[in-house]
Amino acid sequence: MSGRVLIVAGSDSGGGAGIQADIKTVTALGAFATTAVTALTAQSTQGVFGVLPVPPDFVSLQMTVVLDDIGTDSVKLGMLHDSAVIEAVAEVLERHCRDLPIVLDPVMVAQSGASLLQKPAVETLTRRLIPLATLLTPNLPEAEKLLGRSITSLSAMRRAARDLVTLGAPAVLLKGGHMEAGEITDVLATADGQESFTASRLPGRSRHGTGCTLASAIATGLAQQLSLRESLLRARAYLRRAIATAPALGKGDGPVNHAHTVHPFDGIGD
Repeated sequence: MSGRVLIVAGSDSGGGAGIQADIKTVTALGAFATTAVTALTAQSTQGVFGVLPVPPDFVSLQMTVVLDDIGTDSVKLGMLHDSAVIEAVAEVLERHCRDLPIVLDPVMVAQSGASLLQKPAVETLTRRLIPLATLLTPNLPEAEKLLGRSITSLSAMRRAARDLVTLGAPAVLLKGGHMEAGEITDVLATADGQESFTASRLPGRSRHGTGCTLASAIATGLAQQLSLRESLLRARAYLRRAIATAPALGKGDGPVNHAHTVHPFDGIGD
C-alpha cells in the first residue's frame, strides 16, 4: 500500500458519496485513508434528509491526532458545512500541512440539489481554504456560487477556470458534467495556461458521489507522488470505469462502482 490520504469530509449514510466514497476510492487505488468526519448526513440516492454537524473542535481533534501519529502524504477536503468548521480545518492545515498537496472539493450542493454549505460559509471558504489548496475541483454550480455568475458554455467555462485561479489555488479543475451536452469537458487551469479533457457522456443515472470520487482519486495520485496531470488522468479513467460498471442501486441517482479492479498506473499514459 503506497501513500496516505487524510480525508476531511461529511458522511453519506447511503455510501455513495462523502467520506464513504472517499475511503473506497483511496483503497481501490492502493493508498491508505484516514478521516476526520465533519458532519453526519441522513442521505440516500433520493436526497439528503438531514444534516448533523460535528463540532469544530472535534473536527480539529480528529485531524490533529491522525497527523501526529500516522501522518499523511496528501489531504482531500470535502463537505465542510459552515464557517466555524472551515476556520478550524484551515488552522490545522496551516500548522501541519503547509508543504503537502491539498485537494479542495468545494461541496456546496448534493446531486439531489440539497444545499450542503451555508451561504455565509462560501466567503470563508474562499478567503481561508482556497489559498491553501493545491487544486480546487468545483463543478459548474459550485463555480457559479464562487464567482457570482452563470456559466453556460465551454467558452464561459474557460473564462471561469481562469478567474477561479485568481482566488488563490495554483490549479483549478472545473468539471463540466452539469453542462447539457453529449460530451463532458473538464478544464484544468493554472497560471501557465489551460488544458481540456473531453469524453462521451455515459448512459444511466449512477452519478451519485462522482465529484467526491474524482477528487479523492486525484489526492491519492498526489500522495503516491504522481504529477497533477498524471493523477488527474488516472482519476478520470478510474471514475469512468466506476460509472460504466455501476451496480444500479437505489431509486434515485445511484452510486458508482468504487470496487472495480484497477492497475496502479491505469490512465496515466492516455
